[in-house]
This record gives sequence, structure tokens and C-alpha cells, in this order.
Amino acid sequence: MLTIDIHTHILPKSWPDLKERYGYGGFIHLDHHKCGCARMMQEDKFFREITSNCWDPVIRQDECDRYEVHVQVLSTVPVMFSYWAKPQDTLDLSMLLNDHLAAVVAAYPQRFVGLATVPMQAPDLAVKELERAVKQLGLAGIQIGSHINDWNLNARQLDPVWEAAEALNAAVFVHPWDMLGKEKMPDYWLPWLVGMPAETSLAICSMLMGGVFERYPGLRVAFAHGGGAFPATIGRIEHGFKVRPDLCAVDNAVNPRQYLDKIYIDSLVHDPLMLQYLLKLIGPEQIALGSDYPFPLGELEPGQLIRQMDLPEETQARLLHGTALEWLNIPAARFIG
Repeated sequence: MLTIDIHTHILPKSWPDLKERYGYGGFIHLDHHKCGCARMMQEDKFFREITSNCWDPVIRQDECDRYEVHVQVLSTVPVMFSYWAKPQDTLDLSMLLNDHLAAVVAAYPQRFVGLATVPMQAPDLAVKELERAVKQLGLAGIQIGSHINDWNLNARQLDPVWEAAEALNAAVFVHPWDMLGKEKMPDYWLPWLVGMPAETSLAICSMLMGGVFERYPGLRVAFAHGGGAFPATIGRIEHGFKVRPDLCAVDNAVNPRQYLDKIYIDSLVHDPLMLQYLLKLIGPEQIALGSDYPFPLGELEPGQLIRQMDLPEETQARLLHGTALEWLNIPAARFIG
């Protein structure tokens, strides 16, 4: 059965010294300290260790074959968004990353689909790079962060990006980054365990309550990590909307629950009970396999959770490829040689 993983990350094996290129620090660089291993460093601060499956498309394909994944949707590692940087520099870095990603897709078009990164802190430049990514590079859409510096995703400054994505028929993947309340969670990896789900719910609620889908009904937006905390708290969110419309319905009078069949989420929830709940709440039509490959907080054997559940074949097919194809707006024939 065709299997598409919509949530995977890739980096180039190397890139220029960005501090030297832009004249100030804060950017990520790779320290290839041993064969097949590199440290992601932010100045002198260790961020994460990665291995060659993060940059080598041949190794990625070998691992995909092992897990029976036929297609990966590639996007950059969120720490590379660099929304904090000068807009022209973020644009330059985005172009560097997008050119690399597009080259990988072009080399292996039956195995990979690409999502660009864009300088969201400067919507005019973001639109420019989105158009280049889709029209010239052949990428399927963009990956963006759960917030853009001081803007949540309801900020009207971002409307040009939504308008362009809708007009270009581009998929949008929202990934949490720069986690909410991280300064209050120094222990136990809590920014990743608590902050990330909250970030994703923040992004969803901001878009729904901010009326983004009312203004741009053709948008196709998928949210990482099973929608984070949003699905588990939709009852509370809906109740708050009903009892305090003066606070919740300020920008959009539509009940947030009404959008459950208009947004997409990935399947990365690590728990069969949670996936069963999501199937009942939002339906298989809105859920696509996502693994967060190649990182340890992701699903270590992509697709295992879906395959181990006693699901009807039609439901399994929808989760493993049907929803992904719809969200990406790509025919299955592209991947069948």
C-alpha cells in the first residue's frame, strides 16, 4: 500500500558560515565531529546531534524501504526558520535551503516531495519566495512556524501569505518552534513535551478564531504532532467560545468545532487510544501519516502505529496516503513507476 510520510526533516550536509555571511551571530552551523555524525550548534551552544540520514537522500531511501515508506515530504528543521534575523538574511537562507531541498526532490521525484521555508517576518518577501518555490522549484508548499516572533497566526500582517498560498494551491504545514513558556520549563525536556503541544494548539486556535479560514477558504493547512493539545481540549475551547463570545468570538463568529473537517493533522501521537480518539473526532479524511523523521521524539518506525491498529483497509489507506495526496494536491500516479 502506498505510504506517504508528510512530516520529515532534512538539511544540507553543509552550508556557508552564516555569521560571516550576514555579519552577526545566532545562526545554526554544523560541526561534523565524526563520520556520519554532526552537531547542530548555535554559536557555541549545542542544539542537537544529527546523523547522515538527516542529509543523505540515499540513506533516507534505504531507511524508508525498511519501514515500507514510499514517499517522504521534506521540510527544513524548524530551528532554521530564523524569523528573528534581518528579513533579507532570512530570505537568503531560505533560498539556500529551498534550492537544496528542490535538488533532492528533482533527483528522486518518486520518493520525495518538498515544502519550502520562507521569511514569514516579512510577508512581502515570504510571498516572493513562496512563488519562486512553487513556480520555479516545483515544491508543493511551505512549512511555517506556530508563531512568527510577536505575531500569532491570526495577525492580519500575514494575510498576503495566506492569499498567495491559496492562489498558488500550495499546501501549508505548521510546525511548533520556539516553545511557549520555555523559560518556565528548564527541566525534564518539558519545552518539547509540554510546550510543543501547547504551541500547536495556539497556532490552530489563532487561525480558527482569527477567521483565517473564513477569509481564505481554499487554504489547505496541516498541523504537526496530531494537532498538539487542540484535539484533547476542543470541548473546553468550544465551551469558552459559547459562554464568553465577548472574548472568544471577537474576530470570527463561527464555532471552532465547525472547522474540524477543514484542517489536517498528522498521526504523530504515539498512542493508539489517542489515534482512535482522533479518528472519531476529526475522521481519517483529515489525518495523514507523519513521523518527524529522523528525530527521536518522532515515530521511530514510521507507520507502525497505524499498521498495528485493527483498522479497516479503507481507513488505513486514507491515513497512509489518501489524506496526504489530497492535502498536497498531487496525484498518486506521480509515485507509481
